[in-house]
Amino acid sequence: MLTVDLNSDLGESFGPWTMGHDEALMPSITSANIACGFHAGDPSVMRQTIRLAKQHGVAVGAHPGFPDLVGFGRREMSLSTSELEDLVLYQLAAMAGVAATEGVRLQHVKAHGALYNMAARDSSLARAIARAVAAFDPTLILFGLPNSALLREGKTAGLRVAAEVFADRTYEADGSLTSRRVPGSVIQDPARVVSRAVDMIATGQVTATDGRVVPLRADTICLHGDTPGAADLARQMRAALEAAGIKVAALATTL
Repeated sequence: MLTVDLNSDLGESFGPWTMGHDEALMPSITSANIACGFHAGDPSVMRQTIRLAKQHGVAVGAHPGFPDLVGFGRREMSLSTSELEDLVLYQLAAMAGVAATEGVRLQHVKAHGALYNMAARDSSLARAIARAVAAFDPTLILFGLPNSALLREGKTAGLRVAAEVFADRTYEADGSLTSRRVPGSVIQDPARVVSRAVDMIATGQVTATDGRVVPLRADTICLHGDTPGAADLARQMRAALEAAGIKVAALATTL
C-alpha cells in the first residue's frame, strides 16, 4: 500500500495578528511544521500550536526560516554558511525546548520559504542546514524537494530525509517549484489541487509547465495553512487520498 504524510505550515500568527487555520487543519493532517519565530510566529504561538498538535496526535516539526517577519521569510538573504548553521540551530533549540515543556519530541525539520528554495539548489547552504540538524539531533527527519541538494546533503550528514511535494504549486522541468512571482504558479482551484495530490502520490510524477513529465519521489505532501479554505481542502485531500487506497500517516511511522 502506498503511504504518504500530509503536512502543513502552522503557527504563523504573531502577537495579535492571526494567520492560517491551525485548529481546523489539525484533524486532517499528520505532521505540523511550526514556525520558530524568525519568519513568523512567537513564543506563545509556538507553545499553543504544539499543544494543539499534541491534542490531535499530529507529529511536530521545526520550521526555521530567515529572520524576515516583514517579508514572511520569502525574500532571499545573503548569509555565510556559519551564520546560517547557527541561525537554524538557534531555531531548532527554541522549538525543541518549548516542545519539551509540553512532553513533545520533534519529528522533523522543514526549512521555510526562500531558505528552503535556496537550499534546494545550493549545496553549501544545504550542508549548513544539515550540519545544524545533525548536530542538534541526528534522529530528526529533514524535509526537502525531491532530488534536491538539501536531501543529498541530509543523507551525507547521516539524517533520514523526506521528499516533499506540493499539489498547489506548479513545477519546472528540473523538478523545482515555479517562482511565486510567475502568474499561475500557485493553483487556486481546490478540485485541481486534490486531483493533483492523488496523481502525484499514485504515479510518482508531475507534469511541468512545459508539458514534460517529471518523476518525483513523494514521502510527504504539503498543504499550505494560509490558503483560503485550507481546512476544507485538507479534508478533501485526505479523503481523496484514502479513497484511492493511499494510507495517510506521520513519517515517524513509515520512514
